[in-house]
Amino acid sequence: MAASKKKPVKSLSFGEAVTEVEEILSGLEDDNVDIDKLGEEVRRAVELIQVCRGKLEKTDAEVRQLVEGLQTGAAADDADEENVPF
Repeated sequence: MAASKKKPVKSLSFGEAVTEVEEILSGLEDDNVDIDKLGEEVRRAVELIQVCRGKLEKTDAEVRQLVEGLQTGAAADDADEENVPF
């Protein structure tokens, strides 16, 4: 795939970015690496990895907030149950 035809890194899904990094790494492991394209490929891989890391960090923060909300909600439910007269 020609570099000019590649999608902008930020528009890729996590899966697309990971797949492209794997393709780049596979190409770099080839014995016939095109030195003229090496810098361009490594630069693209770094950008892809940065985007993946950002998506992972964002998702991690969202999951932590959701879990925290569940724990807070469960604690509030337990407190409400203790205050119910029998």
